[in-house]
Amino acid sequence: MVLNKGFVKITLAQLNYHPGNFELNTHKMLEAIAQAKLEGSQLIVFAELATCGYPAKDLLDFDSFIEKATAAIAIIAPACDGIAAIIGTPVFNQLGKGKRLFNAAVVIEHQKVTHTIHKTLLPTYDIFDEYRYFEPAATCEIVKVMGVKVALTICEDLWNLDDVSLYQSSPMEYLSQFNPDLIINIAASPFSNTQQETRHQVIQRNALKYQLPIIYVNQIGAQTDLIFDGGSFVMNAQGETIASLKLFEEELQTFEFDGKQFNLTKIENLEPTKDLSIANIEQALVLGIQDYFNKLNFKKAIIGLSGGIDSALVLYLAAKALGNENVLAVLLPSKYSSDHSVTDALKMVQTLQVQHHIISIEEQVNAIEHTLEPYFKGTELGIAEENIQSRARAILLMALSNKFGYILLNTSNKSELAVGYGTLYGDMCGGLSVIGDLYKTEVYELCNYINREQEMIPQNIISKEPSAELRPNQKDTDSLPAYEVLDGILKCYIEENKGINELVNQGYAPELAQRILKMVNANEWKRWQAPPVLRVSPKAFGTGRKMPIEGVYSL
Repeated sequence: MVLNKGFVKITLAQLNYHPGNFELNTHKMLEAIAQAKLEGSQLIVFAELATCGYPAKDLLDFDSFIEKATAAIAIIAPACDGIAAIIGTPVFNQLGKGKRLFNAAVVIEHQKVTHTIHKTLLPTYDIFDEYRYFEPAATCEIVKVMGVKVALTICEDLWNLDDVSLYQSSPMEYLSQFNPDLIINIAASPFSNTQQETRHQVIQRNALKYQLPIIYVNQIGAQTDLIFDGGSFVMNAQGETIASLKLFEEELQTFEFDGKQFNLTKIENLEPTKDLSIANIEQALVLGIQDYFNKLNFKKAIIGLSGGIDSALVLYLAAKALGNENVLAVLLPSKYSSDHSVTDALKMVQTLQVQHHIISIEEQVNAIEHTLEPYFKGTELGIAEENIQSRARAILLMALSNKFGYILLNTSNKSELAVGYGTLYGDMCGGLSVIGDLYKTEVYELCNYINREQEMIPQNIISKEPSAELRPNQKDTDSLPAYEVLDGILKCYIEENKGINELVNQGYAPELAQRILKMVNANEWKRWQAPPVLRVSPKAFGTGRKMPIEGVYSL
């Protein structure tokens, strides 16, 4: 494409970074710069903390870590001949007071750093803990890059327009008085099933308020529990999205800017739909599995396949993420396992063409029960005996995992984790919780979506009544209300912070609401010992929800 007179070509670089892997991150950025040069670009924009990866967490406490980030900028700078770059990186605080670091965006032009902008608004809510490491910027300034006056902001700096409930300042409000030509926002904004819409609304409000076009650059990839969807885009001063990059994929795109507007027309935005939201969740979970394995140099996954819907969904996602040749399904029937559970599981295995073993746990369970018989004498059969089955399965799965280098994927859903409907050191085992942020009703929604064109998950697995099959004729509803009711209460409490009074006002029976909330609170100790959960909602169990184990406060 030939550059029109007076235009500046700007490249958006949406990449997958690896925390602490400076060599890889630097290599990716150098490759992107080389590609942007081939396209005649004069400016390339990378994401927040691109040099070190986000979130780096307590690695930021090591001086050597920050020095490597500084060294990465020094390596990249010589490549910026004829092209400028904006890169997110941590830098030392040289002011002599406050926290030891700034979360920064550096501008490299003519092979040297010409500007360093510090992030002003440091989020400390949900999964964010930036004030633990960084000092907020004392001042804001406009930067001039390739002749363009840029209001350069870092993620949260655009999130405080009119509402000052979180912060006492608005960086963009200050920067607007200097009449910038363009807003550039570099971000590390994780995915949730509501975040894309919220993010778009925030950027749109800025575009409309300041009557300025905006470039938004986000990263993609998964960092343990957090999944980043990318979704970088260009918006005009009328708040219309005029270009967008792919979700959950690395991508570079280059656009022309004439100093006031982009040489683009409005694109038709897809209206948010239920299927689109579910599709994004599927993509997010697949990417979460892929990156967890790739970034930890794991190759193969093992899954305990029960014939139920949760393990079936995890098996499907794992096969899609890792390839069916890298997934082992193990069927572990007991004397309580129904025939259809085994046949349904075998049908699933055949559909996905994954390796499988069938190992009965009956002999092992009998041996453990015989060993415990003198100590359990005179007591009634109950949960302790049921949990022996679940823990026997875990022993076999972990033995296969250790012997052959598989990573066990956990199959607990969010509803079960919430109310403690799972066995610690049994079915709660695993290296990664794949669907631990999906309520049971959402598990059904995703399975039905997956089957929309072809039956990948046997219909009988979806339609049969859920059961742990740890005693004769057991059903989940023996211990829990219907999942439609349970999940409604859980979502209100966990994601919307609604207590007993609000739940009752919404029509839930007081005794039921009180019982469910008590179950959630009483099982915090179990969740602390669960595997990391792939986050796809605004409030997942894990780093974003910090509750005391021994808390007794009645909500």
